[in-house]
Amino acid sequence: MKKNSWSTLKTVLAKDGVAVIPTDTLYGIVGKALSKKAVERVYQIKGRDKGKPCIVLISSFEDLSKFGINLKSASHRKWEPFLRHFWPDKISIVLASSNSKWRYLHRGSGGISFRMVGPKNKNLYKLLQDVGPLVAPSANIQGEAPARTIGEAKKYFADQVDLYVNGGTRNIPPSTLVSLLGSEPKVLRQGSVDIYK
Repeated sequence: MKKNSWSTLKTVLAKDGVAVIPTDTLYGIVGKALSKKAVERVYQIKGRDKGKPCIVLISSFEDLSKFGINLKSASHRKWEPFLRHFWPDKISIVLASSNSKWRYLHRGSGGISFRMVGPKNKNLYKLLQDVGPLVAPSANIQGEAPARTIGEAKKYFADQVDLYVNGGTRNIPPSTLVSLLGSEPKVLRQGSVDIYK
C-alpha cells in the first residue's frame, strides 16, 4: 500500500486501482466508473451483491453524456429542472439506462445512480475532474456498518485496497437516494436531503 495522499490517489485510480477515500458523505471504496475492471474489483473487495448497482460520483452535467445520458432526450428532458434544482448536493439520483454497454454499472436494474459533487468539496471535486466519474459505494463489507474511520475501513479490507486516504471521522448521513425511473420522483433512501422541503 502506498502512502496516504490525495496526490497519489490520482495515479492509483488512473491505473484502474481501488481506494478508500472520504467522499462528500461517508467513506467510499472507489474506482473509475468508466473502467469495468476497476468496478468489478470494487464489487469483489466489498463482497457486494452482483445485482446491486453502485452510485457514480460526477462533477458536472457533461459527465452524464459519458454514460450515454442526454438530458435533452425524450426520456430525460422532463427531469432536467429537478436535477438542476438539487445538484450539486448530497442527493443520488437514478436515471434510466438500459444500454448493455453499461450493464456492469446498472446491473440490469434499468438505471444508473449519479451524485454530483460541487467545488465546495475541493479535493473530491478536483479528483473527479482529473480522473473522471467514480463508483463510490460505502466503505464496508456488504451487510456491515459503513466505516467511520480509516482504521475501521482497514479492518474490512486490509491490503486488498491500493490506497487509503484519511479524512478523519465521518459521521455524515448517507446521501438521499431518489429514483426517476417512474412518472414521479421516488425516494428509495432518505438521507441528508429532503426533496419535499
